[in-house]
Amino acid sequence: MTATDSEMAKLKITQIRSTIKRLENQKRTIEALGLGRPNNVVLQNDTPQIRGMIRKVAHLVKVEEVEE
Repeated sequence: MTATDSEMAKLKITQIRSTIKRLENQKRTIEALGLGRPNNVVLQNDTPQIRGMIRKVAHLVKVEEVEE
């Protein structure tokens, strides 16, 4: 049984640092998360794929768990 989007935990991801002078794969990961500029905020489902992307750019983002 899989959880629907409304049942999944959400993560609030805030970009806190710029991607200037960063590796290309880190820039692409930030873009794939839906970010692009410092202080941008997105809500993403808490999945292993998203957690892996966050781990890759942990020094550029701040993550908070959102209770719904």
